Amino acid sequence: MNKQILAAFLLTTSICINAQEKTAEIDSIEIQGKFISTPYKNANQNISVITKADILNSPATSIDEILQQIPGMDIRRRGANGVQSDIGFRGSSFEQVLLLLNGIRMNDSQTGHNSLNVPVDLEDVERIEVIKGPAARRFGQNAFAGVINIITKANPGKKVKLRAEGGDYETYGFGLNANFGNEKFSNLLQANSNSSQGYRYNTDFEMRNVFYQNQLKIKNGNIRLQAGISEKKFGANGFYASPTATEQYEELQASIVSLAHQQSFGKLKLNSNVSWRRGQDMYLFNREKPEIYRNMHIGNNVGGELNSSYASNLGTTGLGVELRKEFLASNNLGHRERFVTQVFFEHHLSLLDKKMNITPGISWANYSNEGNFFYPGLDVGYTFYENNKIYGNISKVHRVPTFTDLYYTSKTERGNENLLPESAVYAELGYQYQTKNILAKASGFYRSSSDAIDWIKYSLQDTVWNAQNIGDTEIKGIELELGHQVFNWLKYTVGYTYLDNRFKEFDNGYSRYVLDNLKHQLVTKLQTKFLKNFTNELVYRYNERVNLGSYNLLDAKLNYTRNDLSVYILVNNVTNSEYTETFGVPMPQRWFHVGFTYNINIK
Repeated sequence: MNKQILAAFLLTTSICINAQEKTAEIDSIEIQGKFISTPYKNANQNISVITKADILNSPATSIDEILQQIPGMDIRRRGANGVQSDIGFRGSSFEQVLLLLNGIRMNDSQTGHNSLNVPVDLEDVERIEVIKGPAARRFGQNAFAGVINIITKANPGKKVKLRAEGGDYETYGFGLNANFGNEKFSNLLQANSNSSQGYRYNTDFEMRNVFYQNQLKIKNGNIRLQAGISEKKFGANGFYASPTATEQYEELQASIVSLAHQQSFGKLKLNSNVSWRRGQDMYLFNREKPEIYRNMHIGNNVGGELNSSYASNLGTTGLGVELRKEFLASNNLGHRERFVTQVFFEHHLSLLDKKMNITPGISWANYSNEGNFFYPGLDVGYTFYENNKIYGNISKVHRVPTFTDLYYTSKTERGNENLLPESAVYAELGYQYQTKNILAKASGFYRSSSDAIDWIKYSLQDTVWNAQNIGDTEIKGIELELGHQVFNWLKYTVGYTYLDNRFKEFDNGYSRYVLDNLKHQLVTKLQTKFLKNFTNELVYRYNERVNLGSYNLLDAKLNYTRNDLSVYILVNNVTNSEYTETFGVPMPQRWFHVGFTYNINIK
């Protein structure tokens, strides 16, 4: 009863409001590109930005949970607190979205199930940039339906932030974030640990992240180093094989090391980096009896890239090259490797007193085992009456099968060495209105895919999912967004996405992923500030999935901040809804969290 009273209090505080200062404007953000960084207002794609302020106010507890607040984003979680989630976008599969950490690829060549294994905690993220729609001509493989770039920042000065949290199901979290250095050489060190006994049988977890980043300023540029490791251990009751597989268990590790250089030489800008990502995935069908079935996969991606842009009277021209070697050693998938070469080109020009921006581009990729691919595309935008813009873009994309698609075998799954790469043509047309206090967007999009890859059964009685090229699919959709800073103390956002996803010709089985998309999605947020030091945010989501029906979710966070201390109460699933996001895995009902952060400024 006390918890129900507290949840009601969080709801009612949203109407107790007084004035406070205005939040930071999104217009000051530049979207980081491979060649060119573009002011948010000038981007000719549908882009969403999650700012630091958004993260601090949000009732999300992990990166996957805050991504669920982006219209069109379909995060299919197994459990809570970022234990295991698949990223989908506007009807895509989890293999078709590219994840970057400070511009460095984090996708796993083994499987897209592991893409969200990043060595940073949500509390330590500076911002998240989400590019909606394909971006393969700029970023390559996996940028089929969208790109997510998680950005952290090393700030000058000496400052330490401590974090602690506790919650239902014996949930505990501890974290440290330290900035040290000066304007020339700044450093960031993060360490986080989270654990829980789980919200139902065999859903306990332990998660740890350690991450270091620095930035050395040089003449007209900088050099940046990042290194981190993420470790997850969790009970996976019903996560994979079937709902009856209650004893499953998994341990995941992901590490990243990269060195990046950025420098300007007059009109010429150079960006380069070298990186190494290692992923380790150990799976047990029965955690108490590992001899029954055990998988161990170890993958390494090593690569480097050099990108340049040159500004002239004809516009800005970008040219880049990327080389990457992907290795995998697995007791199930065997020893696999492939070499990837990619060349990128695009040109940005402005016409009609810079009111019209046009960006054509093309990328060529060669995969040592799969051959050559071309990714052409065109973005166009036109600004009128200062705050209004119409934009359109069209692109062609491909996706090469993962090693799991090709080679995985178990009692319930069978890969296919003869899979063809899937391809698609994607187009979007949109309108955007932006002022100091209002951001409104409306768009329609269309994607026609060929040789789509999915796991299918030929009858409901079959026990084995088979990887197949299932033919052609077609996705049509609309997306509407409105954000309004009504007063200094009141802000709301509303986003709606509708998807119509269909096979053009397919009547020989049952799809596991392709038709498991959200048909209707509504996301609303209400943020209020009151009594000088309090903020309250409510997030409501309505999801209607093609195969799993519909559900409503309400999350809330009440935050008190004074000087360097911040104390919060967070409730996920306030209304105690029963729902599932993937494979029939029951999601947690009402979950309370209480925590604090404290900043220590060192002179």
